[in-house]
Amino acid sequence: MKAKALRLYGKEDLRLDEYELPEIKDDEILARVVSDSICMSSYKAAMQGEDHKRVPENIKEHPVIIGHEFCGDLVKVGAKWAHEFKEGEKFSIQPALNYKGSLAAPGYSYEYIGGDATYIIIPNEVMEMGCLLHFDSDNFFGGSLTEPLSCVAGTFHAMYHATRGKYEHDMGIVEGGKMAILAGVGPMGLAAIDYITHCDRCPSLLVVTDIDDARLARAAQVLPPEEAAKKGIKLVYANTGKVEDAHKFMMDFTDGEGFNDVLVFAPVAPVVELADSILAQDGCLNFFAGPSNPAFSAPFNFYNVHYAGTHVVGTSGGNTDDMKECLSMIGQGKLDPAILVTHIGGLNVARETTLNLPKVPGGKKLIYTHISLPLTAIADFEEKGKEDPMFAELAKIVAKTNGLWNAEAEKYLLEHAPAI
Repeated sequence: MKAKALRLYGKEDLRLDEYELPEIKDDEILARVVSDSICMSSYKAAMQGEDHKRVPENIKEHPVIIGHEFCGDLVKVGAKWAHEFKEGEKFSIQPALNYKGSLAAPGYSYEYIGGDATYIIIPNEVMEMGCLLHFDSDNFFGGSLTEPLSCVAGTFHAMYHATRGKYEHDMGIVEGGKMAILAGVGPMGLAAIDYITHCDRCPSLLVVTDIDDARLARAAQVLPPEEAAKKGIKLVYANTGKVEDAHKFMMDFTDGEGFNDVLVFAPVAPVVELADSILAQDGCLNFFAGPSNPAFSAPFNFYNVHYAGTHVVGTSGGNTDDMKECLSMIGQGKLDPAILVTHIGGLNVARETTLNLPKVPGGKKLIYTHISLPLTAIADFEEKGKEDPMFAELAKIVAKTNGLWNAEAEKYLLEHAPAI
């Protein structure tokens, strides 16, 4: 059958192709992709091409489909997997397969599976590794955003603490402790706030910083302190760009004791230095933000490492258990993936959006692969609606959910946007 996909041929060489998919084997599954959330990791793969650690060297002859945060429904299930998966059901995918120790992953490494495509062939190893996940929902975008949400869950699971005198690590944050999320109101920062204020292991104090009042105000609107208070969490949004002494400003929240858990969501050296300086005894710093500069570094206080037991961890993704946890939390209404989405578009704009991702403000850019649509900010729906009835209706629909993307809006878009 015919398929369209955005494929990577080399550095900055992305092409929207139409081609014939081969017949699936008995151990494969044919699927329709509906939505793909564009990740900064896809931008990095596009920039680095065959030099990227997950991208094969032969992409000029065998291009790979870009995009790894995708959701859709199953079209045809090979005999081997017919007992576990059914045609017509929705799915989500954990792209970090770790198959036989390989870094190969959908969205980086395969000719016939990736998010920016109309139809894909899911290879046997995805099912073998338990990475094809059932997604029972009234929408598709939540399935796309489960992968970035799982990265956040993994971040908190990877943090650890120790009791002085014992050589054992207690994994996870300090229950009822003090936490800071620095540069924390971008899309992944919002996801972190949403997760940590609704999971089963919470801090008592959570200070979220940024240097932009508008972003902080939006975060407080979407994730209000009053909601966190229901879980016994004092949530504070603070602008560290307006204070002379950011270290003292942050330490005052803890009466000088420091924070047990500090997360850094921007690859900025002064932010890392601030995070290090506000760690409490046995404090854990998690460097979540992936820098594009391989030589990125920042000073770290090794006096405190020696005498106060401070330490640092880094995470760059979640695992399948993290995805299952997030799928469950979404199903229970504890996580709202819509807070991540700021833009929507069709497959026709996937190329320019991926290549220019750092220059496009806002949160997640959600691509619907079977439609043609300019990349459009949700905040612009009302203005665009003055000339386009479809956007006028979308503006009304998202107004019901405080300006957030939702299942009703997605359904309306898929029914009314032009096909690609």
